[in-house]
Amino acid sequence: MAELKRLGHFSLQMLCHSDTAKRLNILNVPDPLQTENLQRLALTLGQIEQMLGAKLKINSGFRCPALNEAVGGVPNSQHVEGLAADFVCPHVGSPYDIAEKIIQSGIEFDQLILEFGRWIHILHGWRATLACQKKVCPMSP
Repeated sequence: MAELKRLGHFSLQMLCHSDTAKRLNILNVPDPLQTENLQRLALTLGQIEQMLGAKLKINSGFRCPALNEAVGGVPNSQHVEGLAADFVCPHVGSPYDIAEKIIQSGIEFDQLILEFGRWIHILHGWRATLACQKKVCPMSP
């Protein structure tokens, strides 16, 4: 796997890591376009870390189609394109508290979902040629 330029503490390996992929022997490797998307996503995640003053714990980043299917992801998941990540930052607060801080910060994103009250899903770069949408979607269990 080619190395991603270091963006904060994020690396390509970190954004592609999956215990499920290892367990099922799935090769979770992005193509050049997906890698480019991951670089933009990493910049956004780095801005969030800087704003919070703490490291994020990435639960899910890039997923190849086989991995996305294995974890029960929706067929059109933006994780497959390298545009989305799921994360928490328990040292700073609850996912709800962190989502509120992101919304108030001015950091650009296309979609922010508080999933099941347990983690934040962020999508950035989906509409790279348009202004960021800042769509906020609470998701109930």
